[in-house]
Amino acid sequence: MADRTGPKQPSSRGANAGAFLRGMLSAPRTTGAISPSGRRLATVMAAQVDPSSPGPVVELGPGTGAFTQALIERGIAPERLLLIEFNSEFCDLLANRYPGVRIVEGDAYDVAGLVGEAGIAAPSAIVSGLPLLNRPMEARRALIKSALELGSPGMPYIQFTYGFGPPVPAGNAYRLVGPKRVWLNVPPATVWVYRRGEAR
Repeated sequence: MADRTGPKQPSSRGANAGAFLRGMLSAPRTTGAISPSGRRLATVMAAQVDPSSPGPVVELGPGTGAFTQALIERGIAPERLLLIEFNSEFCDLLANRYPGVRIVEGDAYDVAGLVGEAGIAAPSAIVSGLPLLNRPMEARRALIKSALELGSPGMPYIQFTYGFGPPVPAGNAYRLVGPKRVWLNVPPATVWVYRRGEAR
């Protein structure tokens, strides 16, 4: 696990797109897209987080920071954010772009281990930009289950996909809210919210 922060540097859409393309070419399974998520999708994702709920907000697979920016605009202080990113170039970009945000370089599918190593309190929300549909159903189910167990009952795990069905169906240990379609994203996306508790 690598933990980093850094000074803020100017950003651009060109830099975002270039970083995403390099990430896609070097690791298509973990990047999952050739361009950053759109602003509308980022806003819908961030809207599922309650800024007044105490505790850190964990972001999985932040990429170039589209959701990070939306979360900050939503009212989440940078110091409350813990970003878990596998791609070292994205980590460097995020550290430069978002001073005060804590960034951990590691595999977000080990979210429980990385959050434990970071020594943070129970998160108030988990926001995921991971390309879940690139993984087998067993890995998706295990990720959501372990993520939800980090927080108190009712804590949201927020996930988007480019598919129309949920990435993991509702189960006995969690309930599912959605879909929220974001047609203006390219490509159109769907937002799902999982919460610990009985399925309904």
